[in-house]
Amino acid sequence: MAGIQLSIVTPERTTFDESVDGVVVPMLDGEAGILAGHAPVIGRLAPGEVRIQTSGRSQRFFVDGGFVQVADNRVSILTGRALTIDQINVAEAHKVLENTRISATDKPEIIEIKTKALDSARAQIRLAGG
Repeated sequence: MAGIQLSIVTPERTTFDESVDGVVVPMLDGEAGILAGHAPVIGRLAPGEVRIQTSGRSQRFFVDGGFVQVADNRVSILTGRALTIDQINVAEAHKVLENTRISATDKPEIIEIKTKALDSARAQIRLAGG
């Protein structure tokens, strides 16, 4: 029995829009599980795995950070990028990881960009098992 509407939206398209039993999202301070009747909340997402449970089957997506809003039995995930696990290019993620590690900088804004790229690459590699 599905009880909550989940939408995963990127700038290009709606990646997922279905009624589900529950969803687990990667927050900046850990994972959050959301079921029907969840209290309203807005939060920032970390790069990581969204786990969706529906009628005995599960689906997994990589999201590259973003925001989640829960209200009125609806979960809206807004992210710059959402991929199914089989869409993750592990070789490309390893390449980004290596290139980001070797580039040196002392500028705070560049360090922040590098940190986000490293977090994203690591999450993709972890999720894809590579």
